[in-house]
Amino acid sequence: MFDDAGQPVAVDAPIRTGQVLHYYRDIADEAVIPFDETILFQDDWLVVADKPHFLPVTPTGGYVQQTLLVRLKRRLGIEHLAPIHRIDRETAGLTLFAVQPATRDAYHALFRQRAVTKTYEAIAASPGVQPFPRVHRSRIVEDSSAFFRMVETPGEANSETRIEVLEVRGTHARYGLQPLTGRRHQLRVSMDALGLPIIGDQFYPTVRRGPREPEDFSRPLQLLARTIAFTDPVTGQARAFESRRSLQWPEPDA
Repeated sequence: MFDDAGQPVAVDAPIRTGQVLHYYRDIADEAVIPFDETILFQDDWLVVADKPHFLPVTPTGGYVQQTLLVRLKRRLGIEHLAPIHRIDRETAGLTLFAVQPATRDAYHALFRQRAVTKTYEAIAASPGVQPFPRVHRSRIVEDSSAFFRMVETPGEANSETRIEVLEVRGTHARYGLQPLTGRRHQLRVSMDALGLPIIGDQFYPTVRRGPREPEDFSRPLQLLARTIAFTDPVTGQARAFESRRSLQWPEPDA
């Protein structure tokens, strides 16, 4: 364990009220994620990273060193760096980090107040006769039989996503998705509910890979956090960022 100044703390040392401790797990044979993040923006308050597929944002499960947060802390030397929001490990694209603990909550408040405009892109089957654009509303809850999945269930809607078709190539299409709420796996569950599961999804509509099974890096989820825009609560400036990554269309006969 380490204190907030980075000094080691003995396991039998007395703990003071309000003291912050940092505990780092050691994971034997942690899998290496063979893709690199890109830093798109950095100032005294904010870091914007363009995350690759498969890389977790924060330590979880079998990942500690191979996470975006730990990689950025080492790369930038910012010990107090903290994520302002998160995207799924399987999703690529934009992720924001707060540099200063004192201003961290101001950025968190943007998401609580829905003062952030986010757009995603996904590749799935062509819509056929389904009308687009459309707004998909549903109630999403954790799957009682599989903790790592979410499901739609009857009841009052707690999720809302605007979906449009951006491009069609044969039997597949590129969709633009704008989530107005932030439920776990919301975009993946919503697209699957429309009969349009996102290409490369290992959990929807059926589980094709257990949560502890090795990754197939050749089949990333075709979901990208493309843009994010907001008014910076610290500087008052209008901020708008766009991912430089692109999605992979399936082969014509896929």
